[in-house]
Amino acid sequence: MTDTASIAVRPAWQQALAQSIRDPRQLAETLSLPADWVAAHSPARELFPLQVTRHFVSLMTPGDCEDPLLRQVMPHQDEYKEAAGFITDPLAEQQSSQPGLLHKYRSRVLVILRGGCAINCRYCFRRHFPYADHHFGPQQRAELINYIREDAAINEVIVSGGDPLLATDEQFSRLLDELEQLPQLLRIRIHSRLPVVLPERLTDALAQRLAASRLQAILVIHANHPKEIAPQLQERLQAWVDAGITVLNQSVLLRNINDDAATLAELSERLFAARVLPYYLHQLDKVKGASHFAVTDADACAIAAQLRALLPGFLVPRLVREIAGEPSKTPLELTLV
Repeated sequence: MTDTASIAVRPAWQQALAQSIRDPRQLAETLSLPADWVAAHSPARELFPLQVTRHFVSLMTPGDCEDPLLRQVMPHQDEYKEAAGFITDPLAEQQSSQPGLLHKYRSRVLVILRGGCAINCRYCFRRHFPYADHHFGPQQRAELINYIREDAAINEVIVSGGDPLLATDEQFSRLLDELEQLPQLLRIRIHSRLPVVLPERLTDALAQRLAASRLQAILVIHANHPKEIAPQLQERLQAWVDAGITVLNQSVLLRNINDDAATLAELSERLFAARVLPYYLHQLDKVKGASHFAVTDADACAIAAQLRALLPGFLVPRLVREIAGEPSKTPLELTLV
């Protein structure tokens, strides 16, 4: 089979992924950005590579260097700044003794199903994570099943990454086949940025497989700004919700991107119109290279208070921080007491 024929039989989402932009100059040309601005910031790609889907780029405003979606993905010279407390492993995940598996919380176990992403968000708390040491193959899948079987307190599996939806529908189905054999499990939760940046990934086939599972399926998407809730995403989310999948959203609070109540309120409204419930609003994890995105705790709490005044309670995401070693997410207000 020729290369062209091989590409033609790939699912649409894989074909779209293959067309991702990885060169800052190409991104600049696509968006008509100033050449000198790109030249000043593009060296930061050495710290963390650029990768962004063409769908996500299509949601950006051409010529706007401060576009809130562009700022999430474009390398920036501020990433070279050293900031106190910003480290390569802010959640102490790299000490895991079980490759591909993180058991942070008592009843849930997290599986790093895939190391790659469709988009490299500059604030990613795993931007320094050694994914090569956490390969998830047949051996790791068998170890996961044994690990869960031996701990009756585990009733939910969270699949994460990287991005777990880089796994194919068939690979997901095989994992479900094995998880369904463990009677203690109640739920499978998928945390993914792919639906937002590559809506085609929400295939009908995967929705139907998840809906047919005895495990309750939850999809947690990751959108930070109302511009990210595109018509293509709404269409695919509609199909998944109609199939019986619960869909939630989590965001990260980011300076000069979504750090005002009006933007976050609009995001919540657009999510709910797409049949998605706001879930978490995360205070930034202090990962090295992302300090320029930080919002102070005081400002974050003020924004949360304004949101409560603007929105009904069910549309207000919980403002939280993840603290290494803690048994759950911590409401930010509690850290200020």
